[in-house]
Amino acid sequence: MEPTRLNKYLSQIGYCSRREADRLIEAGAVTVNGSVPEMGTKVTEADEILVKGQPVKKEEEKILLVLNKPKGIVCTTAKAEKNNVIDFLHYPKRVYPVGRLDKDSEGLLLLTNQGDLVNRLMRGSNRHEKEYVVTVDKPLTEAFLKGMAAGVYLKELDVKTRPCFAEKMDDLTFRIILTQGLNRQIRRMCACFGYQVVNLKRIRIMNIRLQGLPTGRYREATAEERKELWESIQDSSNEAKMITW
Repeated sequence: MEPTRLNKYLSQIGYCSRREADRLIEAGAVTVNGSVPEMGTKVTEADEILVKGQPVKKEEEKILLVLNKPKGIVCTTAKAEKNNVIDFLHYPKRVYPVGRLDKDSEGLLLLTNQGDLVNRLMRGSNRHEKEYVVTVDKPLTEAFLKGMAAGVYLKELDVKTRPCFAEKMDDLTFRIILTQGLNRQIRRMCACFGYQVVNLKRIRIMNIRLQGLPTGRYREATAEERKELWESIQDSSNEAKMITW
């Protein structure tokens, strides 16, 4: 094995995402051959790597879970956070969420032990689709739907959202398909037009759909879902190696 940056190595073996690895390294929770490494340190499989005093091992089984997250659950692996998704899921093996879904939102959340998958799906430039059903506090107008679809300037983030698909479902409910994931994006977009989100539910990430999964339950992604997902992301921007299920 060629020397690899420590954060990338922890991601590739399925220990955690690259971002989480950076946090662990910065916090001094990682040692390499008994010493606390600097950011950017390169390692090989011959090095002794410990996280919080425990050796890390390559995760052989590749896990991809589909969860219907209830409101009130926080998408974090931090055990100190009350109502964190890991304690809620109580899955017997180490997994972590792919991206976030606001505490006040519900619906589809993917969890995995594959750092490469997280990196590919989280990279905004890859424009992977996510679909939501949104209920607001007052009747929808054509101007609102057209404005949402055209892209909205979010002053607090100093960015204009990408053009997207927005379609009315009933007087108070619409569905929207985004290809980016800014912080509380849909809520911020609605607020720009004077609307408040009453309920927000994610129903699809790329080819994986929530379908009839009850709130609070999870299932394993099917072989067909995994295959189609990989075919969709194999050309996505990422430095990591190919994922094979």
